[in-house]
Amino acid sequence: MASVLVYLTVMAAALAASASSGAAELTPDYYSETCPHALPTIKFLVGAAILREPRMGASLVRLHFHDCFVNGCDGSILLDDTDDMIGEKTAKPNNNSVRGYDVIDTIKSAVNTVCLGNVVSCADIVAVAARDSIVALGGSSYDVLLGRRDATTASMDDANNDIPTPFMDLPALLSNFDSHGLSLNDLVVLSGGHTLGYSQCLFFRSRLYNETDTLDPAYAASLDERCPVSGDDDALSALDDTPTTVDTDYYQGLMQGRALLHSDQQLYQGGGAGDTDALVEYYAENPTKFWEDFGAAMVKLGNLSPLTGDEGEVRENCRVVNQE
Repeated sequence: MASVLVYLTVMAAALAASASSGAAELTPDYYSETCPHALPTIKFLVGAAILREPRMGASLVRLHFHDCFVNGCDGSILLDDTDDMIGEKTAKPNNNSVRGYDVIDTIKSAVNTVCLGNVVSCADIVAVAARDSIVALGGSSYDVLLGRRDATTASMDDANNDIPTPFMDLPALLSNFDSHGLSLNDLVVLSGGHTLGYSQCLFFRSRLYNETDTLDPAYAASLDERCPVSGDDDALSALDDTPTTVDTDYYQGLMQGRALLHSDQQLYQGGGAGDTDALVEYYAENPTKFWEDFGAAMVKLGNLSPLTGDEGEVRENCRVVNQE
């Protein structure tokens, strides 16, 4: 009898622990009862923003990346600086570069309206907006796990230290991704997010003028016109030949020496010399598999250190913490 009681006690404790853990887990249907109109509203407004400016899709995907790489997917990138806090917006990887804040503001306001209150976190809105951008521009959908809460602080120093830069070599990229619990395969497939968007001259000038051995000459000549040796730091060039379409042109470009960024070309050394070469060739030839793996990697990215349960808060305004 005593052994049965011990068994039941252990089982009860395990179930309680499981229930407690489950309550803090992200789920795709987190808002199905509390605000069933939230996800359709986000999808509609993301689509409208991309219709106005197709480039915005890439910006919203990048916003999610840069949010998650700094202390997890917690919406901290959206916080404005205050007298007591210098946040992530003015960090080197983000300043005058990351965009989409106004779109998130619009979505948050609309979602608060359809939810009849402050229900959906800013961190979740950023994650869903990234997925909806990918779908709107031709990619495959995937289930976004939801239930994140918002950070109450942000750090410029953490953003400067944690976000991978376009100047990194492959070992530094692998180390950075590994520090976030992401693998070599994650690095290659998530870099495929550069199938969308543009980069400023400031970030590819060094590659253009110092890496002629790995840069297609005709491609380099086309870049010369937009990115001089000095000046025009903000001039934009596309990351691949189809910057508003989700496809595998990005990987094909790497194989042709047409990577705009140093960090991207690091993924393909040619001749199978690099650890990542085979993956680049595989995704270049298998777009369906890229879409599938990219969705899975985005889910993994979205699971980086989320705030759940009683952690953080759900911000009323994504730019500022709630007032007590």
